[in-house]
Amino acid sequence: MSVLHKPVVENAGRNRFKNPYFIVIGIIIIVAALILAGLSYYQATRFNSKIAINDVKVGGLTIEKAINKLKTSTLTNKVYVGDELILDEKDTQMAFSDQDMPAVKKLLKKQWTFFPSSKEQNYWLMPKKTDEFRSKTMSKQLEEKLLSINEDLKAPQDAEVKLENGKIVISNSIDGEQYDIPAILQDFEKQKYTSDIHLKPAFLKPIESDNPIVKELERKYQAFLERTVDYKVQDKVYTLKASELIKDATISNDDKVTITASTIKDKIDEINQAQSTLNKNIDFKTHSGKVISVKAEGYGWALDVEKELATVQKAFEKGEKSISAANIYGHGWTNEGIGYETTKNNGIGDTYAEVSIAEQRIWIYRNGKLVVTTDVVTGKHSTGEDTSPGVWYILFKRTPYTLKGSAVGKPDYEIDVKYWAPFTNSGQGFHDASWRNNWAKTAYLNDGSGGCVNTPPSIMKKVYDNLNTYDPVVVY
Repeated sequence: MSVLHKPVVENAGRNRFKNPYFIVIGIIIIVAALILAGLSYYQATRFNSKIAINDVKVGGLTIEKAINKLKTSTLTNKVYVGDELILDEKDTQMAFSDQDMPAVKKLLKKQWTFFPSSKEQNYWLMPKKTDEFRSKTMSKQLEEKLLSINEDLKAPQDAEVKLENGKIVISNSIDGEQYDIPAILQDFEKQKYTSDIHLKPAFLKPIESDNPIVKELERKYQAFLERTVDYKVQDKVYTLKASELIKDATISNDDKVTITASTIKDKIDEINQAQSTLNKNIDFKTHSGKVISVKAEGYGWALDVEKELATVQKAFEKGEKSISAANIYGHGWTNEGIGYETTKNNGIGDTYAEVSIAEQRIWIYRNGKLVVTTDVVTGKHSTGEDTSPGVWYILFKRTPYTLKGSAVGKPDYEIDVKYWAPFTNSGQGFHDASWRNNWAKTAYLNDGSGGCVNTPPSIMKKVYDNLNTYDPVVVY
């Protein structure tokens, strides 16, 4: 027969709950749970003791109190570059506001530990609201201060490429002391939002001699020295070489060439001496075949060397391949050069008038052919009023014309002529002389003109018609 024990078990359970030991354990567990719950709540709502935000201590503070403390905290606004205090501006309040509550809340969660921690931690936070003084005003003040400081500091010197004495020279770079303001301002923009701002010193660096920029500039100088200019003077072309003529020059970053020393002027002088006719003795073959030397007076041309120097130099600087001489002068009516276009017959050409004082005769040639010749009477020799020897040119032509002037024994005169073709600026020229009776070969000695070439009226029209403005007149 089996025995049932169930009633005995129920009695044991009731006895266990009435045991004081178990009651104490239960109380301890409940208290511990309450403490842990309280601690967890405290840790979840307050910062640990040694937590700071932007150097502002917020240990033990709730989110609301931390925000209030940040809003009322002061920025002293000091800026250091290295160890040097650059700016010490007025104090301002931080720009934190209730808008920053979510960000502070995130920091609270980030720093959370189950048990209180005494570990030091400084968090950095930028306010949602822009701090106009810090971001704009202070940034501008820093820039102005650094600019002012730089004025008294030695600037760096870049490696330079120059053409000196015909050779390409690269100088070494030299370090300076000036601040690299853009780099420092960029560092300023990245700085943490705190009272003291410590910026790393940054200095302007020179361009070194091995920099690609310098190497490229060196290549440009080499290319410049290879430049040539074909310089045309009359029908001759001279190839001018930069490598031979340019001594000193610089090329800027925008490829602008500036020549500061050259022998271009010497070369133009050389060309001028070889080709120009002004004030030079010109070999002239007379009607008889005799070659004589006659000085170019009113007729002739020369290069204006100074102006041509500027033109040729500009051509080298701009990279022009060819130019023609453009600055010509002479003793013309308005200082123009006469005969530049003429290269035949030593610059006189094959169309000209020939006047022989000794033979008292003229010969007029057109395109190498004699078209008219006649006896004439030139200036009066006994009174020093001789027709002026030299190479001149027809200034202009007039028909009829009234000659006005003075001569030895005739202080003032006024004579009408049918044809007038002057060839000197002093008033000598060809004209008819209806009043003259003495046409002898020796008339010019004591009965000559006041300097003009008196031409018989019967042939003067033909002489006049075969003379054109700018035609050379050779008097000897």
